[in-house]
Amino acid sequence: MASTLLSARDLRFLLYEWLGAEELTERPHYAEHSRETFDGALELAERVATDHFAPHNKTNDTDEPRFDGEQVHVNPEVGEALKVYAETGLSSLGMPESVGGAQVPHVVSSACNAWFQAANLGTSAYPFLTSGNARLLLEHGTQEQIDTFVRPMVEGRWTGTMCLSEPQAGSSLADITTRAEPAEDGAFRLFGNKMWISAGDHELSENIVHLVLAKLPGGPPGVKGISLFVVPKYLPGPDGAPDERNDVVPAGLNHKMGYRGTVNALLNFGEGRHTPQGRPGAIGHLVGEAHQGLKYMFHMMNGARIGVGAGATAVGYTGYLKSLAYARERVQGRPAAAKGPGAPQVPIIEHTDVRRMLLAQKSYVEGAMALVLYSARLVDDTLSHEDARERERAELLLDVLTPIVKSWPSQWCVVANDLAIQVHGGYGYTREYDVEQHYRDNRLNAIHEGTHGIQGLDLLGRKAVQDGGKRLSLLVEQARGCVRRARALGGQEAEHAELLESALERTAHTAAAAWSGGRPEVALANATPYLEAVGHVVLAWMWLEQSVAASGHEGAFYDGKRAAARYFFRHELPRTGPQFDLVAARETTVLDTPADLL
Repeated sequence: MASTLLSARDLRFLLYEWLGAEELTERPHYAEHSRETFDGALELAERVATDHFAPHNKTNDTDEPRFDGEQVHVNPEVGEALKVYAETGLSSLGMPESVGGAQVPHVVSSACNAWFQAANLGTSAYPFLTSGNARLLLEHGTQEQIDTFVRPMVEGRWTGTMCLSEPQAGSSLADITTRAEPAEDGAFRLFGNKMWISAGDHELSENIVHLVLAKLPGGPPGVKGISLFVVPKYLPGPDGAPDERNDVVPAGLNHKMGYRGTVNALLNFGEGRHTPQGRPGAIGHLVGEAHQGLKYMFHMMNGARIGVGAGATAVGYTGYLKSLAYARERVQGRPAAAKGPGAPQVPIIEHTDVRRMLLAQKSYVEGAMALVLYSARLVDDTLSHEDARERERAELLLDVLTPIVKSWPSQWCVVANDLAIQVHGGYGYTREYDVEQHYRDNRLNAIHEGTHGIQGLDLLGRKAVQDGGKRLSLLVEQARGCVRRARALGGQEAEHAELLESALERTAHTAAAAWSGGRPEVALANATPYLEAVGHVVLAWMWLEQSVAASGHEGAFYDGKRAAARYFFRHELPRTGPQFDLVAARETTVLDTPADLL
């Protein structure tokens, strides 16, 4: 029986028939691996996700974490699942060999991770935050910090977090007030509060490694004065094992509409409840250089943004598959041409509007999965391509795609979840069916790791214009390579190639037009419509790539790809025209409307 979490067939198509994952084994960085090891990892991920993560997804929703004033209590099934995850080696799958990892290509480990995100978004957050934390320290930490903190995280014994936001600051990190005071032993004592900390406190692991943004005395104002510190819940003893409790404690938990299986905490640093080494203040260690903390943290944030998009995709995907299965089984109504009461009822998938909703979902979730894995393949190029110019190209392309990878699935895979509810009819909004929880879980992803609007500002305000528009030009150039391949095939692919070419022209020209008025506030007032339009163009590109990869192949799977591509080009890509028009015209209604009129 086919899984209703993800489609293993689709993942194989994307990995092997399109993205050439097997070819990565020809590079020295991945030479220890083969198609067999990739398939083994994917099969293991599917099995562990199905058997150990999916069964408690509903329990996570109804039995959310609670704080008794001293300790955070989490559904025990979460810990049991994470133990299996670590014991099977999945926690180290994509990590470097130098710290005990399996060093599987990022594109393969991302496909494996998608199984866990589809099965249980709340439980999967703990290891995925840990992985991002470990990668940051590998990039910017000292060898001592790597040996002390990274290795236990790779082994799955310790978990990690990122502590950026504060109650009064939100996304405005220039306004954080957490301070770090130098101590005589070379460490620092941290004092302050952090808000919205996912996995911020629990008893699921031996220790929790917090990466904390704070300001040093006398540093520059704003974001230029932010430094990064590693602050463990328990201080490692002489043997490296967790020892004395550090002065970081939960003040309370946030109770969310979804994603409830992940602890979300308000943390106090240095409030004096604990006095490590005889005095208050959370002991932390500077990561890298002083006042470079935000730059370092963006290493984790950008990875997390792609991870948020991946999670949104996975939850949209499982909602689609569950509504597809329901539509095939649920018998109701009769075809328009057979309305007589004696005519047999038919499965609702036979009704045109239900097929419309299913096809829309398919185009969103399979297109988003292609985008997520394409981005993961770019990460592999940055890590392993032997040509320095190709590594740079991959870095630039990944940079401009990151706000789209984060935001497009977070917007449109929620639409897929909404349609999944609609396909279920009245049953869709009852708790007996999974799809209402999927919608609530997924709605949070438009806020996680930078809101939709922040991603728009990043794309139009920075990525599209940096270095003379170098990144955006590269994106357009890369997509045009697919246009040329599709034109050579003729037929539907060539037709779609012309539509994409036109949209790519508008992508570049609209960014220039937005800035041509010389008023940044006008350009940025329309950053979100630009993000949404370019996101749709990029997804059309992903669908054209899949169509080209499917060309010459027959069968229902490939025909389904062609049908979804046709839907996206005819029903979705035309949405971009009015959005590009608005941005190019430097429309000012939003900017000109005073706050007191709202």
